[in-house]
Amino acid sequence: MLCVEVDVKALPIPAVMPGLMSGVTSRYLLMLCVGILCCLGLVMVSSASMEVGETRYGSTFYFLIRHLIWMVIALGAGAFAMRVPVATLQKYVLWILALAFLMLVVVLIPGIGRRINGSMRWIGLGPLTIQPSEVIKFAVVLYMASYLVRRQEMVRSQWKGLVAPGLVVLFGVFLLLLEPDFGASAVMVSAVIVMLCLAGTPLLQFASMFGLVVVAGVLAVVLEPYRLKRLVSFTDPWADQFDSGYQLSQSLIAFGRGEWFGVGLGRSIQKLSYLPEAHTDFVFAIYAEEFGLVGVVIMIALFWLLVRTILRIGQNAEIGGKLYGAYVAYGVAFVICMQALFNIGVNMGLFPTKGLTLPLVSYGGSSLVMVFIMLGVVLRIDTENSQNVPVAAKRARS
Repeated sequence: MLCVEVDVKALPIPAVMPGLMSGVTSRYLLMLCVGILCCLGLVMVSSASMEVGETRYGSTFYFLIRHLIWMVIALGAGAFAMRVPVATLQKYVLWILALAFLMLVVVLIPGIGRRINGSMRWIGLGPLTIQPSEVIKFAVVLYMASYLVRRQEMVRSQWKGLVAPGLVVLFGVFLLLLEPDFGASAVMVSAVIVMLCLAGTPLLQFASMFGLVVVAGVLAVVLEPYRLKRLVSFTDPWADQFDSGYQLSQSLIAFGRGEWFGVGLGRSIQKLSYLPEAHTDFVFAIYAEEFGLVGVVIMIALFWLLVRTILRIGQNAEIGGKLYGAYVAYGVAFVICMQALFNIGVNMGLFPTKGLTLPLVSYGGSSLVMVFIMLGVVLRIDTENSQNVPVAAKRARS
């Protein structure tokens, strides 16, 4: 495992008190990273959506205003999540998972689910939409954390320990592919695999499971002509740059124009109807064009620091004996990490084109709200970690 359980009673007082300081540092560092990324997101959504907002809706700041509204909703949702005890999440995890699966079924019902760009991924609620795929990723993390706490020894020693989580993930992937949403499936499966690895799954079982996932992924691509077409165009987007390779080739042009320091805020050419979905899936390409390689490195460093901080909070929870909170933090860290990695990779031509938002930066209400809820839960975990430190110090003195 990445971390090992430590008997806090055996720690000397000087080793316990730094834990309190690291908890405070982690909390403020997490909020600092989130704040900077959200500010960059506001700037880039405003910059990247001006042309499409003016063309489609007659308002230059149409998407910026909606993004601000979603951010207020997300802040409220995150604040609420921070007040929910971790034990309560663990108690009702099956209900949360069932609700997430129900939403995935409901979105497939004609008349309820909204079809946009050929995919049925959104449930309409008046002027707002909810994307169930964002909910299922966190719900599966909560379930996996509960399962790993309850069945840790079985997962570490027996093959049947992988059956229950395997069936849950398989059902989730099945529903996601019906939308279809291959990107969300990849993020969810990746996070589950990492959580199982951190829980101590034996190498043979882990390698077998990873192999099955790879085979299933290959079949999912080969059996769907449009996915195979995307894969082929991804390997050489310039071969068909006005059809299947259009988005990727335009994204690469944006990166090329950015050079070292970018063309300047608001001066992107690719956002002027050249690069589709410039304010959502490809906002990172517009950011690279306007801020250059230096800006790209800064944003990647911010995501790295955010994920590292969440992992540190999970590590503190594991040291304090709060395994459920630890596994939830690990799962959240890798959901954010994998989604950011896939989005940035797609923009840079490292992965085939997929419809994934960049957490905290891209325009997308459901994604923003769910990320804030996950971060609120992580902050709750950190708060409960800090509450245990004085007790540990008192025990160390006795």
